[in-house]
Amino acid sequence: MAERAREERGARERRRPVRPAGAAALAGVTTLVAMSPYTGTITPGVWTFVVCAVVIVVAAAGLLARLWLDRARPIVRGTLVLVVQLTAATLACTALLAGESAAFGLVPTAASVRLIAVRVGSSFQEIADGVAPIAASLPLAALLGLAFAVVAITIDQLIAHRLVILAVLCSSVVGVVPMLVSFGAVNIAWFLMQAIVILVILRFGARHDPQAPREASYLVAGATGVVAVLMSLALAPALPVASALPGAGPVLTVSADLRLGDDLRRPEGIEALTLVTSGTAAPYLRMATLSRFDGDVWRPDRPDRVPLGEGFGERDWDERIETTETEVSVRVLGFTSDRLPVPYAPERLSGVEGSWSAVPENRTVLSRTSDAAGADYTVRAATPVPTLEQIRAAPASGVPRSTPPDDLPPVIADLAREVTADADTDYDRLIALQDWFRSEFSYSLEAPVEEGFDGTGAEAVATFLDKRTGYCVHFAGAFALMAQTLDMPVRVVVGYLPGTATDQKRGDDVVYSVSSDQLHSWPEVHFEGIGWVPFEPTATLGVPTSFAASSTDGGDGDGTDAPTPTTAPTGGPSAAPTSTAGPDEADGGAGTAPQQRLDPTPVMLTVLGILAVLLLPALVREARRMLRTGRARSGDAMAAWRELSDTLTDLGLAAGEAQTARVRAASLVAARGADPEALALLVHAVEGASYARSATDAGDLARPLRVVLTQLSAVVDGRQRVIARLLPASLLRRGD
Repeated sequence: MAERAREERGARERRRPVRPAGAAALAGVTTLVAMSPYTGTITPGVWTFVVCAVVIVVAAAGLLARLWLDRARPIVRGTLVLVVQLTAATLACTALLAGESAAFGLVPTAASVRLIAVRVGSSFQEIADGVAPIAASLPLAALLGLAFAVVAITIDQLIAHRLVILAVLCSSVVGVVPMLVSFGAVNIAWFLMQAIVILVILRFGARHDPQAPREASYLVAGATGVVAVLMSLALAPALPVASALPGAGPVLTVSADLRLGDDLRRPEGIEALTLVTSGTAAPYLRMATLSRFDGDVWRPDRPDRVPLGEGFGERDWDERIETTETEVSVRVLGFTSDRLPVPYAPERLSGVEGSWSAVPENRTVLSRTSDAAGADYTVRAATPVPTLEQIRAAPASGVPRSTPPDDLPPVIADLAREVTADADTDYDRLIALQDWFRSEFSYSLEAPVEEGFDGTGAEAVATFLDKRTGYCVHFAGAFALMAQTLDMPVRVVVGYLPGTATDQKRGDDVVYSVSSDQLHSWPEVHFEGIGWVPFEPTATLGVPTSFAASSTDGGDGDGTDAPTPTTAPTGGPSAAPTSTAGPDEADGGAGTAPQQRLDPTPVMLTVLGILAVLLLPALVREARRMLRTGRARSGDAMAAWRELSDTLTDLGLAAGEAQTARVRAASLVAARGADPEALALLVHAVEGASYARSATDAGDLARPLRVVLTQLSAVVDGRQRVIARLLPASLLRRGD
């Protein structure tokens, strides 16, 4: 009997050979699909060519090696194919990434290895300092080329050896990495492609598995796949991981760039954070600074970092400048980021968990591994409060200046000179620019989209200056470029406007609520001996900068007229809704809500949703098992026998489809040690139902069925039992 089973298995393997061309093509496509999400975080360029070339070389090398070694022993063939693929990948990476220092432009040398190592090291710095999408470069091509060479070989080997579950897990993990590390939006297109690839891989594995059922129901398999895909698409908008999609969830993503429009245009604002302060008003909160403009986008600064415990260094202003010290406690609720919002200028931060670094040069806090979501911390800050005379006497200088691009539209510099023509000092020129923007422009989130200039490039700024309507990124970008044309050191800050006072208190301090629609950007200009001074050009939003003369009562340093913004504007028009929400606007926010912590419900729903999708085959099979067991309990012999047959298929216990019930029962007793008495009851009932002229009462067949199924499960190892439960092969059989 055992010999017959081995012959049947061998025959089935011969009928279903693994075709090298199909396996190689499937592995290559799977790897390229896993690579596609990276184009959202790294601009396509030389790296995409390198990765595609390496994947093709690996697949082709594996295909040729398997064809050449077709008659070799399996262990020899597998080892040599792996060696050939590693060699081919090494030669390809060397030629593409360091061909100038390789022997014959192809063979690795010590110099080429060092060159690739240097480029890989540089790529880590580019990733750490960059913001998605990171510009394509040769160092990034080196990193991704080597990484996907390993991925391509791994997936190719897994598919060739029919380890399809591991291949699915590997490709899925690789594909989801960009969304996790960049806190980016869900890539729906990738999820669709990955779902299709998974179905093809699973079908490939079932087709070439010698223990798979001979007759597969394409209708059941296709329907199961479609249901799984539809469930994924239906659940995705409701999960926290998809919350970056506009209006799709309760959490937004904040990164170090000026692409704030989608978040600001969300249908409903959510509470991003709460804070309390020892000062007289809530401060602006900064998260990143951007001072490098390449003509298209403002790039985040790349200053040196130090451990957070070392603080932020010395103050930027002279001792003669009066200083206001405050303490601000922040609780992050509704956004995710690799940066913490802090007031200017932070000196000490405590209470935060995770691995965070301080950046003394721009007074920000960031991390390569931690997330701001749920953070609860306290910042001790100091703010310079110069008098009007002091800041007028100080030139806008003291740090290296970035020059505007050579192809900057002339209208930007012309308007800067025109608006500031009557001003005598750098400070007065900047105030003239600030007042001009706030009085001559209007605030609109929709106009830039409708007019086609919703960006931060030089041409978008020129159009904004012509249309005279936009939102914070346009005001801040235009102000910064105009200040650059006036030879002033300027940078753009990304962060949050001051919050809205609520009825809640923490101790004696008022709790302020900051909404997601208060995400903001503003310019800062450096004055010698005073440091970086913020300005607020955005019409109707925030607090315009102003300083009190030393001869007035406002110069006593209480902070009322200081550049640190308050919750109410000190001037400018109010034709459009202001971010400094009044009582009516606070109704939908947290005005009457207590301090909150992150709600664990979305995380639980995420886990449950993923489990529901992964466990769908097991749930369908369990439902079928329960239905048949109930029918067997009522004496349905055919339901009991179908359940026995499907369990054999799930456990990978081969059985001839043409065997009679009596022959199969004898085989199970002899080969698997099944209970002969229990099987005899089942066989007798099946034969009676099949051949008896009149129906007979078989009694309760669930009990003997359960005995036999328990014994069969004990025959196989634990791994096979888990596979039988989670990925039941019997679902691919035709019929019930």
